Amino acid sequence: MKLDTKRNAYTVLVASILFNMTIQVLYVWSLLKVEKMAPFEIGGWQWSSQEGGLPYTLAIIFFSIGVLIGGRVQDKIGPRWVATVGGAMVGIGLAVSGLAGNNPMGATIGYGVITGLGIGFGYGSVLPACLKWFSPRKKGLIGGLVLGGFGLASVHYAFITTALLDNFDIEKTLLYIGIAVSIISVTAAQFVRNPSAEYSLALTEATQKTADTQKSADTQPTASNAKPAIDFDWKRMLKTKRFYLIFILFLFSVSMGLMIIGNMARISSLQAGITNAAFLISLVAVMNAVGRILGGMLSDKIGRVNTLFIAIVLQMINMIGFVYYQNPLALTLGFVFVGLCFGTFLAVFPALTADQYGLKNYGLNYGIVYLAYGFAGVAAPMVADFFYDRSGGFNNAYLICAAMMALMLGINFILKQEIKQNYN
Repeated sequence: MKLDTKRNAYTVLVASILFNMTIQVLYVWSLLKVEKMAPFEIGGWQWSSQEGGLPYTLAIIFFSIGVLIGGRVQDKIGPRWVATVGGAMVGIGLAVSGLAGNNPMGATIGYGVITGLGIGFGYGSVLPACLKWFSPRKKGLIGGLVLGGFGLASVHYAFITTALLDNFDIEKTLLYIGIAVSIISVTAAQFVRNPSAEYSLALTEATQKTADTQKSADTQPTASNAKPAIDFDWKRMLKTKRFYLIFILFLFSVSMGLMIIGNMARISSLQAGITNAAFLISLVAVMNAVGRILGGMLSDKIGRVNTLFIAIVLQMINMIGFVYYQNPLALTLGFVFVGLCFGTFLAVFPALTADQYGLKNYGLNYGIVYLAYGFAGVAAPMVADFFYDRSGGFNNAYLICAAMMALMLGINFILKQEIKQNYN
């Protein structure tokens, strides 16, 4: 009896999108500082600005570690229980942060460590499952949809968190969000699973048949010219030159977006006199999600490396443009392109990793690649602050970012040649 059907595939996809829209609570802590203008108070403790930023920084670090650990475990036991544990940890960490708000260490561990790890566990488990349910020709689209849900979370959490803060204190806000996250994410996780061996075999055979009858104009193994049965373990992956090229590209590409997104309020006020950047922050979150979907779809059509080339060029030009964006309209357009490019990068690199190293060990392999995001999440704000503290603006940072994007064009070209050599 055939149990797995396309209906099951779409059930897993919808559940994964809902799951990601629920666990992406990194924005919640940022809103506490925006709404309460840190230093702020939780549970009677007056948090300094420096203390207030620590939980978020740790959450980014442990998020990346969680993707690595969660990806590895789901490769072994499947995604359902990893996602379940991850969703529960996100909710528990938020609740602990609220309950332990009078103790900076307790709140920092709750949000920075427990919630951060939980987000990573969930993020690292649902995408591999979804990719296994659909044709390799749709890796970019499926990845974009799943990760688009992650990007959109910032929009609804902005409204939810603000509404709760208008009616409750910070402790209850964190507690209530934590309870809701636990219920919704754990429920959604029950529908996330891998397909049966029979379904996977039929999908592989169908893909191979298509590959035998079509030719791709791109040199990289996407869509019709993908070679089947590529299953590298992490040790073999680390021995390939293209892994390091992908890692470097990922690191510097997302750094640009993280630097701008993390400083939108200051940039808006400094360059265009915008005192309330809430709308712009939500707009960038939407564009981030749109970029993940459109970037993923485009990469299915023209290839991952070609899509990266377009996004890198746009981001490079945009970084130069930020030097001259001195009015609200121009700055808004600049932020729109930051969101689109940032989303594109976050959609293409998961698909590119799957193309190059297969799906069997994808969780761990992409977890290692995703460490680049963790490094960028810590380094990018520090670099931006360094230039701001010394010049009172970000122009030097913009120009250095543009130069780095030009360098990434060279790395992208080398990657394309390396892929071409390995698939000819």
